Amino acid sequence: MSKQQIEIFTAGCPVCEPVVTLVKETASKNCEITIHNLSEQNENTYGIAKMKEYGVKRLPAIAVDRKLIDCCKNIEITKADIVNAGIGSC
Repeated sequence: MSKQQIEIFTAGCPVCEPVVTLVKETASKNCEITIHNLSEQNENTYGIAKMKEYGVKRLPAIAVDRKLIDCCKNIEITKADIVNAGIGSC
């Protein structure tokens, strides 16, 4: 039986760290966890490439077996959201 692949996309911040901890506490021994700390991306852009491949729009985000889980999908700030909040009208 192959291990379940879990990837966590984080900025290494106080908002992301509890999610990393929660996943680690919840995962079984049959899980392999990879953490992509995007704030530490320098020469190695692997995490950023994975983020784009999976369609990550916000952090933290979690992918299981190379698929972004439902709670992490399509949550993106759009220009319409910004305009509707009144930004740019002052």
